[in-house]
Amino acid sequence: MKICIFCSANEHIAAGFFEKTEQLGRWCAANGHDVVFGGHNAGLMRTVSRACKDAGGRVIGIVPRKIEQMGRLTPFLDVHIPCEDLTDRKQLMMDMSEAFIVLPGGIGTLDELFTVCSCATLGYHAKPVIVYDMDGFWAPLASLLDHLEHEGMMRSPWRSLISVVTTLEEIADIIR
Repeated sequence: MKICIFCSANEHIAAGFFEKTEQLGRWCAANGHDVVFGGHNAGLMRTVSRACKDAGGRVIGIVPRKIEQMGRLTPFLDVHIPCEDLTDRKQLMMDMSEAFIVLPGGIGTLDELFTVCSCATLGYHAKPVIVYDMDGFWAPLASLLDHLEHEGMMRSPWRSLISVVTTLEEIADIIR
C-alpha cells in the first residue's frame, strides 16, 4: 500500500515526535508499505523518509519546485516526483496514495489534512484518513472539530472522515 504521511518539516519540536515517527517509518517498510510524502529534508519529514529507507522500504517524494530551489530535497528517496506547487503536490499525493496518516505539524499539515477531508466529503475518495495523536498533540484540534460539529457546521460527524489514534497498533488495525 502507498501511505501518504503529512507532517512537520521543523526541527525544534518534542523529541518523542521524532521517535514515534521513526517507528512509523520502520513499520511501513517492514509491512511492505511505500511512504509517500512531500520530499523535504528536515523535521519529521526527514525522519519518516530516512527510517523507511533505512529499513529497506520505498520512499516516494512529491516535491514542489520551491523546495528544490531552496536546496531542501531529502536524500532518502527512491522515487522523486517534481511538481509545480503545493496544490499540485496535494493532488498528486491524493491520487497516488491509498491511505493518509497525519503526524504533528503546522499550517501546511493542517492544509493537507483538510484538503484530503474536504475531497472525501464530496466523494472524490473514500481512503482512510488517520490522525496520529502523539502525546495529545491533536487534542485541541479534536475539540475544535467537536465544536464545529456541535454548531452544525458539518454535514456529517467528523469522526466518520477521520480516525484519531494514539498508537502504531491502531494504525495497523485501520490499514489492514
